Amino acid sequence: MAILVIAEHDNTALNAATLNVVAAAQKIGGEVAVLVVGSSAQAVADQAAQVAGVSKVLLADDAVYANQLAENVAKLVAQVAQGYSHVLAASTTSGKNVLPRAAALLDVSMITDIIAVESANTFKRPIYAGNAIATVESSESIVVGTVRGTAFDPVAATGGSAAVEAVAATGDAGVSTFVKEEIVKSERPELAAARIVVSGGRGVGSGENYHTILDPLADKLGAAQGASRAAVDAGFVPNDMQVGQTGKIVAPDLYIAVGISGAIQHLAGMKDSKVIVAINKDEEAPINAVADYWLVGDLNTVVPELVSKI
Repeated sequence: MAILVIAEHDNTALNAATLNVVAAAQKIGGEVAVLVVGSSAQAVADQAAQVAGVSKVLLADDAVYANQLAENVAKLVAQVAQGYSHVLAASTTSGKNVLPRAAALLDVSMITDIIAVESANTFKRPIYAGNAIATVESSESIVVGTVRGTAFDPVAATGGSAAVEAVAATGDAGVSTFVKEEIVKSERPELAAARIVVSGGRGVGSGENYHTILDPLADKLGAAQGASRAAVDAGFVPNDMQVGQTGKIVAPDLYIAVGISGAIQHLAGMKDSKVIVAINKDEEAPINAVADYWLVGDLNTVVPELVSKI
């Protein structure tokens, strides 16, 4: 078997989520190749070549991939995939944007959010917002799937010595055009990869209060900041901070939920965290069921006091 892993990157650095996907690929067995699609992305290919367990790196470096439009990338993936038994990518916005298109071009069904590998063609994935786990067996000639990174420990980023091979571009698919991108820059850790996450919900009351109360705590802990869907929908914070089934899936060492009731949608995105601390004045809030530590009280009083003790 030969497995193709689609690298996630920004044309400069390899995204850590790729290391988790390589770990999943190694559990399937066989040689693991990494496909880097971008523009002026030689540095990314060199990083991928050092990843432990990678046997080969394929680099498609062309201006047409500068913005990694899903339609263009999928066209290339579908062509390269012909020589592989499996095609895997991270269950991120990018991975879920590219792989369904590639699967359609290959005329195969795909498996999303793989959390465990049972065999080369049998996998486990969560359904019903994570309340049940389905075992799925694929009979496709090429198994296409996205991998939930939080379910696999990443492989080492160094130690490998794979060769880098050039792959010819497949050209512009001609069905989409890049207009612009707005990137939110922050000095805080990236939410999906952070070891500590501080999240706020509707209970924080307002966007101003969110930052007044939670920023000092995140600063003290060196944490990333997240939010429930209710807080995002209310306009407290931008949607790239949303944690949950329709947001980002996180599994940090410490997750602090402030003013979050714990709707199923939110729990699906964070219940695999190693330690969960909930601060809420509602003793009956559903998040109590998954919290390791539960503090009942007014967040406007409790959180500043907690910050003063750190």
